[in-house]
Amino acid sequence: MDLKNLTLQTREIAKIAGDFIRQQKNKLSPDEIETKGIHDFVSYVDKTAEKMIVEALLKILPEAGFITEEKTSTKKGEIYNWIIDPLDGTTNYIHKLSPFAVSIALMEKDEIILGVVYEISLDECFYAYKGSKAFLNDKEISVTKTKKVNDSLIATGFPYYDYDKMEPFMQTLDFFMKNSHGLRRLGSAATDLVYVACGRFDAFYEYSLHAWDVAAGAFIVKQAGGKICDFKGENNFLFGKEIIASNSLIYSEFLKIIKNHLTN
Repeated sequence: MDLKNLTLQTREIAKIAGDFIRQQKNKLSPDEIETKGIHDFVSYVDKTAEKMIVEALLKILPEAGFITEEKTSTKKGEIYNWIIDPLDGTTNYIHKLSPFAVSIALMEKDEIILGVVYEISLDECFYAYKGSKAFLNDKEISVTKTKKVNDSLIATGFPYYDYDKMEPFMQTLDFFMKNSHGLRRLGSAATDLVYVACGRFDAFYEYSLHAWDVAAGAFIVKQAGGKICDFKGENNFLFGKEIIASNSLIYSEFLKIIKNHLTN
């Protein structure tokens, strides 16, 4: 398999879907927005974009199956499965805010082998494949070289349906407000992750996420020299609904802080 060529094709598919999403932003009306659950929204834009992506990916890798947010396809592949979020940051999108992104990853058995995140508002496409560096619009990117959490800018996301960890999560906010350069909450986990990959953030953590939120971005962080794990420091971040991403220099310190607050 030519992973480089497959990644470049996937990148173009993400951009085409992104162009559609961009074009629809000012056309979407409130009565076209559906509620999937508490604070969890979807519209014809998400569904149409996902259908576009699935149909295009089927043409370039017919044997692959899909893990998708909007369940456009339930096909399961024996070896290959695409993991797709057609519009990460839907709440931002329906409120005419940025960022919002297309996220596409390819999994070979249990291993992610390519990832593409297209942040639509800034026309920024982040991508990587197994054995490659990480790139932003054809330029190589890497995580920061910040050595201490105290000198770091940290991203997080607020849970919108699972509030069991809210008290310890609020404790982490208190800690990082006092012991870092600050916290940012952008509203798109895929974007948060690629911003770690390109050095805009030093670290990111969040819980109650799904595989389609993190698969591509987490892979790009790894290829950019960063570290990824769950809150216990283990590898169950893809389906375990919790993730940490950081550069390699603050990783141990950052993980220890998260463990102290969120795994007791």
